[in-house]
Amino acid sequence: MFNLSVLLEDGARSAPEKECLVFGDLRLNYALTDMIANQVADLLVSRGIRPGDRVALASPNVPYFPFVYFGALKAGAVVVPLNVLLTPREIAYHLEDSGAKALFAFTGTPELPLGPRAYEAFQQTDGCDIYVDLPAVPGATESTIDGAETFWKALEGRSGEFESVQTSAEDTAVIIYTSGTTGKPKGAELSHNNLMMNAIGSAKLVNAHPEGRDVSLVVLPLFHIFGQTVMLNACLYRHGTMVLMPRFDGDEALRLMEKEGVTGFAGVPTMYWGLLNAVQSAGAGEYDLEGIAANMVDAVSGGAALPGRLAEDFTKVFGVGIKEGYGLSETSPVASFNNPRVKAKTGSIGRPVWGVEMKLIDPDWNEVVQEEDREPVGEIAVRGHLVMKGYHNRPEVNAEVIRDGWFRTGDIARRDEEGFYFIIDRSKDMIIRGGYNVYPREVEEVLMTHDAVSLAAVVGVPHDTHGEEVKAFVIPKEGSDLTADELVSWSKERLAGYKYPREVEFRTELPMTSTGKILKRELRG
Repeated sequence: MFNLSVLLEDGARSAPEKECLVFGDLRLNYALTDMIANQVADLLVSRGIRPGDRVALASPNVPYFPFVYFGALKAGAVVVPLNVLLTPREIAYHLEDSGAKALFAFTGTPELPLGPRAYEAFQQTDGCDIYVDLPAVPGATESTIDGAETFWKALEGRSGEFESVQTSAEDTAVIIYTSGTTGKPKGAELSHNNLMMNAIGSAKLVNAHPEGRDVSLVVLPLFHIFGQTVMLNACLYRHGTMVLMPRFDGDEALRLMEKEGVTGFAGVPTMYWGLLNAVQSAGAGEYDLEGIAANMVDAVSGGAALPGRLAEDFTKVFGVGIKEGYGLSETSPVASFNNPRVKAKTGSIGRPVWGVEMKLIDPDWNEVVQEEDREPVGEIAVRGHLVMKGYHNRPEVNAEVIRDGWFRTGDIARRDEEGFYFIIDRSKDMIIRGGYNVYPREVEEVLMTHDAVSLAAVVGVPHDTHGEEVKAFVIPKEGSDLTADELVSWSKERLAGYKYPREVEFRTELPMTSTGKILKRELRG
């Protein structure tokens, strides 16, 4: 037997009274969290869910997520986490593509009415027979959605004890859907072994607090693999406490860090940018920054390239360096890590984590090797315990991206003589201007060093003669009077002639995914 649910069960056995989940005024220990997950498992089995059946879960970072996530795993089911921003049409696609037989969906808020959208999709989908409403009001037994059964009503009378279904290490535990930037989203099948090994590896990369405290602010969406592995599963493995935050807000994050004595934070670069902006906008003494910095022993970034200037500014304010990792949904996700405890390099995604191999390949799968003094550049390919089983029902795509256990990532990188990898860009984001390759990250890194630039995103836009032109979308710092012409001229002095942006557009905000990644496809128009 090898079931990922042991992560929660071990905590309930070893540290039953230890705080597991903190959400507002709600504080749940490991024993109670596991008991509710057992009730969910009992519910699912009683409703006909069998090992291997798919159970969809649409929930932000509230206690319902771990309840249902581990309850489904205990029942031997496969969890299908859904982005809470999906439309009814998109939810229906995910339910049908995965073959989900049950859907648990958070009611939502007036600003984000997830429940009605999810229930509409459920009614349109053949084969999905169970719908459970996760009410916004804890303990509510009546649903605001006509015809929907509430979570707490469904659990009435259910046993708090359950013997987890025996699954094998290679059985699928979770199907994570990719963002679908190159077509319809594809479901990456991740096994119990994939997720367990990555959780254990991630847990061991965390610095220990001198007082033995382990409190993580969980703002990375748990429906995304970064949040699931690095936060949820790794924290449970360490028997840590998770402070749940449904939606990132810099001010609220700082308040929670101060109130709960947060020791660890993981986020995408725009979240670190948001924390710094909140500090800069706050009045003197609004936050106990010294206290926050004294507690914080770990900060991890992933999901997108971390600008060097942003990392430096964060360290100055919070006194802790940001560790940059790298991975994808298809790799469970952590593939490499830039660990200061061993050796780290600014701007690098580090070296492969334990049990993982990485290499650089060309479009024909040939390995790119170093030639004399030139560092090799190519697409990253990875192999090891982290690689997904494949995309659900996509054999033709699997044949394109997986060969001899190697998965090609689509990310272009260079490797130095010590084996450190440096992301240049996504192969699909690369701009080809007049026959020359321009990597947006390189341009963004330069723009971020300008004193008046707060955040920048670079994309390629159509051009009549050059094919593509380099365009920068910039959020200026508050009070700045920087003009587009000034920034173009400044860039021209620091970048090659084919690289600097000819077009600059100032924005007050940039479009982002629910995980905080900048949506470059929307910027391209």
